[in-house]
Amino acid sequence: MIDPKVRTLLAIVKEGSYSRAAESLALSQPAASYHIKQLESEYQIKIFYRNAKNLMLTPEGEVLLRYARRLENMEQDCRRSLEDLRLNASHFTVGITPSIGETVIAKVFPVYCSLHANTHVSIITNTVEQLSQRLESYEMDFAIVDGSLSLKHCRTELLDMDYLSVVMSPANPLAKKSSVTLEELKKERLILRREEAGTRRLFESSLTGRMESIHNFDVRLEMDNINAIKELAAANLGVSIMANSACREELAKGTLTALPVENMPMIREINIVCQDDFRHPEVLEELRRIHAAIR
Repeated sequence: MIDPKVRTLLAIVKEGSYSRAAESLALSQPAASYHIKQLESEYQIKIFYRNAKNLMLTPEGEVLLRYARRLENMEQDCRRSLEDLRLNASHFTVGITPSIGETVIAKVFPVYCSLHANTHVSIITNTVEQLSQRLESYEMDFAIVDGSLSLKHCRTELLDMDYLSVVMSPANPLAKKSSVTLEELKKERLILRREEAGTRRLFESSLTGRMESIHNFDVRLEMDNINAIKELAAANLGVSIMANSACREELAKGTLTALPVENMPMIREINIVCQDDFRHPEVLEELRRIHAAIR
């Protein structure tokens, strides 16, 4: 389905040289070079800088590569869909942001798969930015993210609402209070998600709304591992800002305490994002029903 010239471009970028790309495609090197010249002539651009020691894409080449990868992923998706029809099976690749994976949503997919024996789900956990890129290039069928995404040719549907709290050990003196002020929070050692995390961005934007900055707080540690953050907070080595649903089990066991920040509600949306042409809207509806039943 994909033009052989486009396959050659993808191979050259992957292999880093014309000769290795030609070998991987069972072409001669002149044939590979001719394919690139044909693409350049067709689109009236230069794809690679000619004088670079290493192959380097021009800005126009970067654009062409992005769409070439999208075509490659769409072809793979087409082949998989045809194979699914033949075998009466379904395959889905789903993106989830890390904090979402720590919530009840992670339990939704095993339930769904148990109800649909011929369904196979591959879950990718990454930042909102990375998931956006993979969704745009058709590497995923849909994503479940904290916050929202604005992508062309994609639609967003609300799945749930959550909120952020200050999470700490019950041994922390603040745990006896009903809420935490920003001034009290400034005196605590903070253990936070990294800057690109959705919960971190929501916390910082909420601070901005209160004419505050993260730089006024004692951020001691930043990491992606939510379980590690919870363990450190439970050991009273600092406090964190976390989605309430991400520490539901620890709150029930009494190993963590969660308190709101006074006069600073931090409401978090959990959304499903998919391409406009996603062919299985019934899957999303069933996931919503399962989520509502077990949350």
